[in-house]
Amino acid sequence: MRRLDIPLLRNNRAVAYAISAVIITATTITLVLVASIYAYQIMDLQKAAAEYEVVKKSILAFNDALENVAWRPNAARSTRFTIKYGRLELLPTTQLAISLNATVNSSTVTLLTNSTGYVKYYLNDKYVTFGEGYQSYILGDNSTLIIGSTASYGRAVVNQQSPWVTITLDYRVRAMRTSVVKVGGVDVNYVDIWFIKLRIDKRWSYVSEFDLRAKCLSVTTVSISPAVTVTNQTSDIKVRIGSTITSLPIQLVVPGKVVFNIVTALVQVSV
Repeated sequence: MRRLDIPLLRNNRAVAYAISAVIITATTITLVLVASIYAYQIMDLQKAAAEYEVVKKSILAFNDALENVAWRPNAARSTRFTIKYGRLELLPTTQLAISLNATVNSSTVTLLTNSTGYVKYYLNDKYVTFGEGYQSYILGDNSTLIIGSTASYGRAVVNQQSPWVTITLDYRVRAMRTSVVKVGGVDVNYVDIWFIKLRIDKRWSYVSEFDLRAKCLSVTTVSISPAVTVTNQTSDIKVRIGSTITSLPIQLVVPGKVVFNIVTALVQVSV
């Protein structure tokens, strides 16, 4: 018996095959696109996280360069930065207030009232996150004052406050008793205080590749002698940088007088 050849059925079957091929092709393309976008996002996150780690090292290297030139007028050094996902900001000299007081035998004298700039790196917390309120020092600590130590002047702190993870670099004050000299029959205790002032003329923001430069413009010394006699052989030094205050004692050798030498290094930071 002969089979009937139905053209309509044959055409419907051909259309169904064509539609299936289109659906399969569209689905495949969609899956490839989704996978590609996901892979790109993962790669982007990895690149941003890698940038964060490299910038941390660059900030530490820049601190080494700056401290190397800070006390040598006209000396200059630079550090290479490569930034694509975040940004590096130079905050002007007026941004960070600094005050320095000394207390001798209950009498307090102001040794320094000044201000300084600082350096700050920003990266969105979608790339790197430690948790809201996170804080950790990668250089130095929370103290604004170093007493007779070889520790770095610089302090670099990582903070997270939505939507940013930041690294901030600024500079502490160092105090050290250096000598005792008899002047006019009176023993005089000499205390040297070192302060690095960053000169940044205005707020700048940088991305891409650039060299961050530090140049020592000058080193100056101002001597202050409180009109009191040292009897307890201890002086309390208090330093405020921004909103952070540190107060530490410094031992004097003998009763008599005390002279504070405030040595200021003015360092230009620029690109």
